Amino acid sequence: MIAYLKGLFTYKTPTLVHVEAQGVGYEVYISLNTYGAIQDKDQGVLHTWLHIREDAHVLYGFADKAEKEMFLQLISVNGVGAATARMMLSSMRPDEVSRAISQGNSKQLEAVKGIGKKTAERIVLELRDKVIKQSLDANISLNTGNTAEQDSLNALLALGIARPAAEQALRKAMAAHPGSDKVEDIIKSALKNL
Repeated sequence: MIAYLKGLFTYKTPTLVHVEAQGVGYEVYISLNTYGAIQDKDQGVLHTWLHIREDAHVLYGFADKAEKEMFLQLISVNGVGAATARMMLSSMRPDEVSRAISQGNSKQLEAVKGIGKKTAERIVLELRDKVIKQSLDANISLNTGNTAEQDSLNALLALGIARPAAEQALRKAMAAHPGSDKVEDIIKSALKNL
């Protein structure tokens, strides 16, 4: 299995990139989210998954591990292939897909081209428990040690801000105002960092 590729992006389109690593050029299929992350870069790392079919070996690339993990979860659902999962991740960010699944919002998944009602419902049914468990594990592993910081994070998440963006904005806010224990001030500062 090829876990990742690190090298030069010699050719880029919104759906495909050529990565030259150690003199070998790899053709890697990507989502629009990944393209957005690498479009201004000449080199970098893509986390990959190799799909071996009878007629081809197809390499899929992802800008971050969260997108790769969501892709792998989606293709584990009966009736969702690699092309469909890539289409979903081109239409929605991994955190949006995760939120739709955990909230049981099959209508949002149906909005993706190629996803019908039954497939959307099957995705929610098969992945909901996994996604919720991962979300809870992420909450437990977030070692803040500061109740004001935790309260601020919960408030940002309640506002609908994606967890990675909220955590990053919160880290910047805490660095700018170390020792601050007023939740309102922390939230205001974090919102400025978004």
